[in-house]
Amino acid sequence: MSEDLLWAPSADRMKVSSLYQLMKRASAVADKPLTSYAALHDWSVEEPGLFWSLVWDFVGVIGEQGSRSLDDPGPIQAARFFPEASLNYAENLLRKRGTDDAIVFWGEDKVKQRLSWDELQALVSRLQQLLRAHGVGPGDRIAAMLPNMPETIAAMLAAASIGAVWSSCSPDFGEHGALDRFGQIEPKVFFAVDGYWYGGKKIDIRDKVAAIAERLPDLNATIVVDYLGSARKVVSMMRNGADLNTALAAFETRPVTFERLPFAHPLCILFSSGTTGIPKCIVHSAGGTLLQHVKEHRFHADIREGDKLFYFTTCGWMMWNWLATGLASNATLLLYDGSPFSPDGNILFDYADAEGMTFFGTSAKYIDTLRKSGLRPIDSHNLTTLRTISSTGSPLSPDGFRFVYDSIQSDVHLASISGGTDIVSCFVLGVPTEAVWAGEIQGPGLGMAVDVWDDEGNPIRVTKGELVCTKPFPSMPTAFWNDPDGIKYHAAYFERFENVWCHGDYAEWTKHEGLIIHGRSDTTLNPGGVRIGTAEIYNQVEQMPEIQESLCIGQEFDGDVRVILFVRMAGSNRLNERLVDTIRRKIRAGASPRHVPAKIIAVADIPRTKSGKITELTVRDIVHGRSVKNKDALANPEALDFFKNLPELQA
Repeated sequence: MSEDLLWAPSADRMKVSSLYQLMKRASAVADKPLTSYAALHDWSVEEPGLFWSLVWDFVGVIGEQGSRSLDDPGPIQAARFFPEASLNYAENLLRKRGTDDAIVFWGEDKVKQRLSWDELQALVSRLQQLLRAHGVGPGDRIAAMLPNMPETIAAMLAAASIGAVWSSCSPDFGEHGALDRFGQIEPKVFFAVDGYWYGGKKIDIRDKVAAIAERLPDLNATIVVDYLGSARKVVSMMRNGADLNTALAAFETRPVTFERLPFAHPLCILFSSGTTGIPKCIVHSAGGTLLQHVKEHRFHADIREGDKLFYFTTCGWMMWNWLATGLASNATLLLYDGSPFSPDGNILFDYADAEGMTFFGTSAKYIDTLRKSGLRPIDSHNLTTLRTISSTGSPLSPDGFRFVYDSIQSDVHLASISGGTDIVSCFVLGVPTEAVWAGEIQGPGLGMAVDVWDDEGNPIRVTKGELVCTKPFPSMPTAFWNDPDGIKYHAAYFERFENVWCHGDYAEWTKHEGLIIHGRSDTTLNPGGVRIGTAEIYNQVEQMPEIQESLCIGQEFDGDVRVILFVRMAGSNRLNERLVDTIRRKIRAGASPRHVPAKIIAVADIPRTKSGKITELTVRDIVHGRSVKNKDALANPEALDFFKNLPELQA
């Protein structure tokens, strides 16, 4: 554990932060002084009803709050926040008017676009009319395979304004990966793109889009955004298709109407990583998402009106949803699509200087890659507008922390954050009034009763354990789609400890009351900070006649996690370079480039339980030199010997 103090806020900076102002307001509500973050956090979890009602009032949520802020009958899953409230998520994001920038977009070095608040309103208006013309109403699903571009934000807001349910993935997803997700939720309208740019290359996805649309039988329409200039060619390949420009031509701009619906009305469906099968469809509420995000933006990220908010993300990651909600704080969204290193590694810092970026969000993997590249943006760029740099996706190493201050910006709030798709937000994150220590996340989020427990369910300090949350919070999923009895939902988070959310992260409290995340405690893979599931890889590999079965793990390596695939060959087949290349190409096409293993290794046997289930966790422990606790449960424990000290995994 590092003892390096890297940064502390000045007194002046603390006093202008929204968090400092919240402390004063909360002290009045609590009728006692709450003059430290620790005191404010304690009160926020001891009095959740009062705290979340204060947040609603402080940030000025548009809607009817109702007289009750929390119905808590005991079980966490049964808690209901603001049961009498009505609101609309999009109405809260589109509160601002005028000619100032609402969205700025850079598509690598190929495309640049700006939308004012009035222009965004106009686009949302026409998209709303388009959706209604195709029969979309509250609760209907809208699916999107789009880049992180202005049309994506506007389409999501149009869907939310009606009360429709949004779901998206990035255009690099394979056909099967997209259908595993969208096929479950039966969308009424599908937004797609004709292609995208990455690393200076034009990636045409016309055939894939047409194939996906054909296999979504409930579609009333497929709307194709013209990014590469071939949208009409895509449309000609499908039924019920139209390019976006043609589809919008039928509608004039008029005031956007907003359906105010209950706090728990679904806003979006995000997808689990598919570790044990097809991805689970995680339903998030409009009210919970809005309130949690605005709390994090205003008090933890210190985002203010007029700020320039950037997060490097695709539309398949929950950070895209988090970024979009920044409009509710009257911040300008800086969107980027493409490679962050094209053409020479400076593009994001060029963007920061050109637009006066105030909040720079990225992944730990990006920071680490930048560090190893030898680039020093502090020498080549101004970056004086940056107040906050945020890192997530995987743990940021102490060296990564030091690199930010040495080589990017010396006077900046570096906020390492961690949460997930499951809660569309964070459990632990930055605290702008507190010091930054190398390798540490500053603290638990306000209103989040976060703790670290041992295997027996006892709270522990300064040692690794399970990250848990012991009380309800607004951005808990309302349900899993197609899980009417809540069995999958309960199994995902509440089976380990009764009535306590167990998140699946190894974590550790520090003596500074911060936290360190040591990685996943389950079988989810996390290469480059992107969560993916082993089942999505198996679904591709095990279609191949040469492969009998496979097992996939994440190996901690060189400050990140890399995907390792073990394959047991069928019959007399042998693993050779040709087959390795075929496997990688199949995974890339059927799942996504992120699923492609770093190493593919042939094995004679795969460990399994006596009930026949392969044991990913056991193999992962062996590969990392950890002791195995469950050998007695294995039908073939001798198979473990192969995985010890594999030379292929040392480099």
